[in-house]
Amino acid sequence: MEILRTIEEVRKLTTEWRRAGERIALVPTMGYLHAGHLSLVKEARRRTDRTVVSIYVNPTQFGPNEDLDKYPRDFARDEASCREHGVDAVFYPDNAVMYAPGHSTWVTEESLSKTMCGVSRPTHFRGVTTVVLKLFNIVGCEVAVFGRKDAQQALIIQRMVRDLNIPVEIVVAPLIREEDGLALSSRNKYLNADERQRALSISAGLREAVSQFAAGERSAEVLTATVRTAIEAAGGRIDYVVLMARTTLRPLPLVNAPAVLAAAAFFGKTRLIDNVFLEP
Repeated sequence: MEILRTIEEVRKLTTEWRRAGERIALVPTMGYLHAGHLSLVKEARRRTDRTVVSIYVNPTQFGPNEDLDKYPRDFARDEASCREHGVDAVFYPDNAVMYAPGHSTWVTEESLSKTMCGVSRPTHFRGVTTVVLKLFNIVGCEVAVFGRKDAQQALIIQRMVRDLNIPVEIVVAPLIREEDGLALSSRNKYLNADERQRALSISAGLREAVSQFAAGERSAEVLTATVRTAIEAAGGRIDYVVLMARTTLRPLPLVNAPAVLAAAAFFGKTRLIDNVFLEP
């Protein structure tokens, strides 16, 4: 496995692969890899000949007073995980590599990014789309794999690829959970034992709403109230609980189209997100 620190190193290696007729998949991450990330690696390896994992804590997707400085980092651990899971190359740049002095060019999606996480984090997706397009340009991948936990992010990336005619296939892999139902996230590390136990209310509320849906409930008001009640009962501070059309992220009063029931909430200082898909 290669550890690559510069754009030139990445392009030299991926050019050799393409000349050999090999297809390349990219798994973009911010590191502190967990089983969810490694499931993306498995999906990437299944689909292509070569897999690149990028590990970069991108400062432009963090807002003021967010957790950029304390975001968990452990490159030695991540390197070992990548080696163990058959990754061909890890791209591990620093900020000077990714952003030139005076950087002033941004990729902004103007519709899907305005709701859900985009309300409380208004510059977040601008940072995401910009860095992802930069990674696509650097790696020259044919496939990129994202996780469904970040459903809004994945949809925005799909829209960017469509709108800008980018020749990359976007694969959205299933959401991976802990055994007790908590959606896997690098930020779970922040939770103390009490907060982690209370954070289970997000997935518990979503599961209860899924059960209501299976029993015939279609009202967004009822389904979102179920999730809200569970989180509030556990002392969580809700950012949002919404029912949205899955392709447009427009609010649905009733589940009459493929939908995403999504929640974001704070436990202590840690903001967590989760979602379930509903099919009418």
